[in-house]
Amino acid sequence: MTATDLGLPQLGGLDHVPTTEESQKAKDFKSDQEVRWCPGCGDYVVLNTIQSFLPQLGLKRENIVFLSGIGCSSRFPYYMNTYGMHSIHGRAPAIATGLASTRPDLSVWVVTGDGDALSIGGNHLIHALRRNVNLTILLFNNRIYGLTKGQYSPTSDAGMVTKSTPFGSVDTPFNPVSLALGAEATFVGRALDSDRQGLNEVLSAAAAHRGSALVEIYQNCPIFNDGAFDVLKDKDEAAERIIPLTPGEPIRFGSENQYGVTTTAWGGLEVAKVSEIGEDNLVVHDPSIADTSYAFALSRLDDQQLQHTPTGILRQVQRPTYDDGIREQTRQAGEQHPPDLQALLRGKDTWTVN
Repeated sequence: MTATDLGLPQLGGLDHVPTTEESQKAKDFKSDQEVRWCPGCGDYVVLNTIQSFLPQLGLKRENIVFLSGIGCSSRFPYYMNTYGMHSIHGRAPAIATGLASTRPDLSVWVVTGDGDALSIGGNHLIHALRRNVNLTILLFNNRIYGLTKGQYSPTSDAGMVTKSTPFGSVDTPFNPVSLALGAEATFVGRALDSDRQGLNEVLSAAAAHRGSALVEIYQNCPIFNDGAFDVLKDKDEAAERIIPLTPGEPIRFGSENQYGVTTTAWGGLEVAKVSEIGEDNLVVHDPSIADTSYAFALSRLDDQQLQHTPTGILRQVQRPTYDDGIREQTRQAGEQHPPDLQALLRGKDTWTVN
């Protein structure tokens, strides 16, 4: 059963929820709550970007919901003049799954952090992505636990000294984009908190996508992990490190576009100088490839040192959504077995207690 079958607007695309003819501005999406993050936190930039971005969708605020777990980023719903809920640690994808499944008229967003999503919430995240629930998930990655005061997170660098790893972390960190692709997410993107245009572009595509969309946002924590992404914000360094992905275009980067991405002998991807491999051997970016191998290989160009960092949309494909599937099952079950409360209560699966 789809939203259309229920007489409701179709989710996915800019017309996926009831729209408003009234002109909206960023201030219309700002709540009356005082924004409380540390000075210099990257969360401010992301909040302002999203509040400025949402009016472009033309959606009614009462049909937009922001859900979060626990963490600095999870204060997000308080600051949005939409419906929202601050839920339990790591469980926002599970709650959002229930909401998206029962309310196809809503645009459901999950705001989470690297600790909330990838530690206690890891199981919920991968299954929401695997099921292709119609959600837009924003994963703020600052590579540290901020709210609980500086413990290492699942994305912290190996060897990183924190309050919980005084001799250095011995963990191997997650690559969130690789993890999402391994879970068969149908939309995966990455952006920087400081790149407003790039963040807008990825968010626009994620909002238009029908199914699970995960956007990793590199975001600075000035108190406990300051400067984690400075090399991607320095103009000269960024040109040599950031790999911008444009569908249909050869993948090139560098201050003079001197580097490109090409295939390896074993079928993977690697960075090489264009002058050495020739332009004909550059990979043309196609996020619509059904096999996740290509997007996964792109994600593996990245490392914790941020030597080569793909940004933009890595994967964007279509397949049936979980919420449509269970609504269709419910419809079919209702047709085959019309509800009879008394038959249910007095059926064979009952017990007499003396």
